[in-house]
Amino acid sequence: MTARRILICTAQVPFVRGGAEYLVEGLRDALRERGHTVDVVALPYQWSPVERIPESALAWRMLDITQFNNQPVDQVICTKFPSYLVRHPHKVVWLVHQHRQAYDWYGTPLSDFNNNIPEHRQVRDAIFRMDRSGMGECHARYTISRNVSARLRRFNNIESEALYPPSRYATQLRAGPYGDYILSSSRMDRAKRLDLLLEAAARMRSSTPLLLAGAGPDRERLEKLAAKLGLGERARFLGFVSDAELVDLYAGARAVYYAPVDEDYGFATVEAFGAARPVVTTHDAGGVLEFVEDGVSGLICAPEAAALARALDTLAADPAMAERMGRAGRPMVDEITWDKVVEALVIP
Repeated sequence: MTARRILICTAQVPFVRGGAEYLVEGLRDALRERGHTVDVVALPYQWSPVERIPESALAWRMLDITQFNNQPVDQVICTKFPSYLVRHPHKVVWLVHQHRQAYDWYGTPLSDFNNNIPEHRQVRDAIFRMDRSGMGECHARYTISRNVSARLRRFNNIESEALYPPSRYATQLRAGPYGDYILSSSRMDRAKRLDLLLEAAARMRSSTPLLLAGAGPDRERLEKLAAKLGLGERARFLGFVSDAELVDLYAGARAVYYAPVDEDYGFATVEAFGAARPVVTTHDAGGVLEFVEDGVSGLICAPEAAALARALDTLAADPAMAERMGRAGRPMVDEITWDKVVEALVIP
């Protein structure tokens, strides 16, 4: 493949890091390792108040990134809303997600949009128009999961192809002994439903420990809930952990809990499988269900504390089952590679 000069475009909420940021960094490194000249263009994204969203979109539309220092930019790869509004004759989108508050979260407590406010309705309509325009200009459209592709088709009548991203820990994850704790590695916000895990833990027959690695705006509320439920030392809030610590936590867990609300993709799932850990999730967890097969590589239950408690107790009581399910998931993630990603995204 001929070496290209490529810019990766992404929107960045200052002081926030998560799966989308790791994806961009992984893509940058993978492209460079294969001989391309690559840089990242990240503009700050203002999503609150709702009325400020079009400003972030306009900033991308006004950019001219076709050349720098009298050298052409051969291609751009766009990721999150509204980065795909940038103008370039060779534009590819690898969609992490659209602005979910205007789409599948609209009308739920997870959205800041209020249908009774005319300005909010106008901004939502504008987002729909911008998405159709920006993605309609693309040479090719990929998403990070079939779930994201399905949303794009349902809301915008736009076709795309799922292209799974590898975990940043793919080469480090390993299978260790099946310990006695349930691990959560999710960012602590309401969409990840860690409160459901805590409520389930309070209903479990066993006293299986919960290790919650990660930070986020919901931590204080979750800690108060754990105390209210009387979980005591069973629920350990580890906060931010290093990469090496997280790999060790995966390696020693009995299972991984990951049951967000209609997740786009979910690195926690592929990381759990990379460490041969079973995943406990729910039937409304979205992209997670593209990997977890109930009774084979994990357990899928109703998004209710009692059902989740039964699933967790099942694995807590049977380490052999946990090992069997965990090892069944490993081959699925072995097929997710940066070679496949780069081959798809780079225009020949």
